[in-house]
Amino acid sequence: METPKTMFEKIWSRHVVAQRDDGETLLYVDRNFVHEGPFYAFDGLRRDGRRIRRPLKQIAVSDHYLPTVGRKSGIAGIADPDIRTMIERLAVNAREFGVPFIGIDDPRQGIMHVVGPELALAQPGMIITGADSHTTTNGAFGALAFGIGASEVKHVLATQALWQRNPRTLRVTVDGALPKGVTAKDVILAIIAKIGVRGGSGHIIEYAGSTIRAMTMEQRMTICNMSIEAGAKAGMIAPDETTYAYLEGRDHAPRGDLWNKALAVWRTLPSEAGARFDKEVALSARDIVPMVTWGTTPEDALPVTEKVPDPSSAATADERAHIERALRYMDLTPGLPLVEVRVDRVFIGSCTNARIEDLRAAAAVVKGKRITVPAFISPGSTAVKRRAEAEGLDRVFLAAGFEWRDSACSMCVGANGDFAAPGERCASTSPRNFENRQGRGVRTHVMSPPMAAAAALTGKLTDVRTLS
Repeated sequence: METPKTMFEKIWSRHVVAQRDDGETLLYVDRNFVHEGPFYAFDGLRRDGRRIRRPLKQIAVSDHYLPTVGRKSGIAGIADPDIRTMIERLAVNAREFGVPFIGIDDPRQGIMHVVGPELALAQPGMIITGADSHTTTNGAFGALAFGIGASEVKHVLATQALWQRNPRTLRVTVDGALPKGVTAKDVILAIIAKIGVRGGSGHIIEYAGSTIRAMTMEQRMTICNMSIEAGAKAGMIAPDETTYAYLEGRDHAPRGDLWNKALAVWRTLPSEAGARFDKEVALSARDIVPMVTWGTTPEDALPVTEKVPDPSSAATADERAHIERALRYMDLTPGLPLVEVRVDRVFIGSCTNARIEDLRAAAAVVKGKRITVPAFISPGSTAVKRRAEAEGLDRVFLAAGFEWRDSACSMCVGANGDFAAPGERCASTSPRNFENRQGRGVRTHVMSPPMAAAAALTGKLTDVRTLS
């Protein structure tokens, strides 16, 4: 009798090209994403006189460096010459090497982790790589998806394969119905707060349980997107009818008889009963409340109803030192209720939380009200922006006082010029709250779109449940 297999084991074994005595495995890569950053991978191919082995298995997306304002004139309208050069360089590389390209004027333009799923470039059973750690977003489709570095990007471009060591597996099970006001962002922040930023180190996380199965694809993408913030190589969710309904009919989805054949394969992917994981973690959905981060790593997250932690309560000297440093950077006092922490601005965007469901949730909070601090929204893709405008969400946001911008990575990464001012405190739907992430000295509090919308209304961290 065969040993029951996990979804990860099935996908890994189906992609093995070769194995070395040192334990590394050469894996075939089904899809590879690049943005403006890894231009040196293309430069390396030129130096070596090499071409891309399978150009159509790549997709180049302009997102990290694109500005979110002043886009009507295209590349020529970008004022910063360094940013303009980065964007132009990706277009040149894509054209020279024959790589499909989504640029500034493309109606499909957006953040690559949003665009890929929209176009069904991410499908169950694939191995997907990308020049960004949040490539793991695509794991929501039952794919093994992870970010890779510059030298690895070059290797994939040249060979369509990548050497990897077999990681361990961690199953995180969440069961129960989500309470009112609790979102997928709160779930993943609660998971990271529980296991820590190194809790998933060296592991692939599979998310399971009734809470996960009840989520939409957009919610599942938020969960998998932040797996990297727990130190994991990737996050995955087994495909099911929700997955198939989302994919069917999209641009790159199989059609006709190929669709039926694909479904037959996809339905074999979920982990089998009795499959063993190296680690198991369980949470109850009923215990999760709206979350915010108070410190400088994603594990520094607490229910918004709690208080800023006291270093004296730390279990270890290292933990105490981390809390002390985080509080100094964040300019917070131990024991201060989180709902008394004032914010200077709000950002709703990023590959974590700028899809249409996120914008609908934020709009529902601010409809008919006015914000009290500067705030802007950068939709996750141009398609999301068009859909939001068709639904009138832009008018809701504009009437409330938000800026309504174009799609790009925006303030999540800041490479495009979107920063908060030094010392400002920002309520943000992005995945990271590292020091200086959103600008020099900027203090970032990560939260869900409804929570960010609530902060925009009140000018402080706010339990969104108190506004309804």
